[in-house]
Amino acid sequence: MPPLLEVRNLKVQFKTQDGVVTAVNDVSFHLERGETLGIVGESGSGKSVTSLTLMRLIPTPPGKIAGGSIVFDGENLLDYSEEEMRHVRGNRISMIFQDPMTSLNPVLTIGRQITESLELHMKLTGAEARKRAVELLNMVGIPSGARRLDDYPHQFSGGMRQRVMIAMGLSCNPELLIADEPTTALDVTIQAQILELINRLKNETGTAVIIITHDLGVVAGMADRVAVMYAGRIVEEGPTGEIFSNPRMPYTIGLLRSIPRLDDADGRTLTPIRGLPPDLINLPAICPFSPRCDYFVAGKCDQTVPPLRPVGADHRAACLFDITLETPVPTKEPANALA
Repeated sequence: MPPLLEVRNLKVQFKTQDGVVTAVNDVSFHLERGETLGIVGESGSGKSVTSLTLMRLIPTPPGKIAGGSIVFDGENLLDYSEEEMRHVRGNRISMIFQDPMTSLNPVLTIGRQITESLELHMKLTGAEARKRAVELLNMVGIPSGARRLDDYPHQFSGGMRQRVMIAMGLSCNPELLIADEPTTALDVTIQAQILELINRLKNETGTAVIIITHDLGVVAGMADRVAVMYAGRIVEEGPTGEIFSNPRMPYTIGLLRSIPRLDDADGRTLTPIRGLPPDLINLPAICPFSPRCDYFVAGKCDQTVPPLRPVGADHRAACLFDITLETPVPTKEPANALA
């Protein structure tokens, strides 16, 4: 059976006063039915632009889908008209946005914002939609759902608003749910509750999930596979356990080494990734991570863009060398680290 979603060579650009920003650059990945894919990376790596492109929500202009395809259930969404996409958004593909306070309409009740899509896509009557909305609020852990339907977003806490967004996302039983930084601005206790809720509902409904985050720890317990993005490209992809136990791209290794560990008995300090992400306007045809890489080799890493190559079963990494977690960080100048 073909995958539910297959993205091929996707390229998204934004025209600015300073030049053309290539926010997503030749990105390819797939998602099986009922699977959870985690897309991780620093701010500005292209994660959110990728998710918005899947929903065809890139503002045009200044944005432009410059190439590639988004094949969903066998059909290329880039061939769809705007009218056809309206029947896909919120119905077959739903999205939980980063900040629920700015995503929810402040002048509409929570109930109206949930029932709107139910009436539009599921063709329910007003009474039927309200009944379903109460069921959804109860399902995501909001007590007294019938009473809270007529409340406004400002009357909910941040965690409750995020639960409302999840209820809206699942209201029409979508085949794909995209969660873009669903725990942003929430305290760690609420974060854990929201992630557990998404995971539980995904298992109950069979919905495929793409969870987008800058935190590898968020995807550790809920993603089946992980794709690591850097400078608009996917630089490593593989099963979650393999990515955590055997990362093969220096950027992924850097992300893991910068995460606090509870089992670190030696009390080692965190190792941050030095430098800053590259300028996406004037990105040279070299490994985009090379200026920040401790394993950089002059004459190789600064000569070509390394392709994603197989490094294990269903595991690919964009590095010219066989770097692992056990590879010692060179003590000499990075310019000749592995020479």
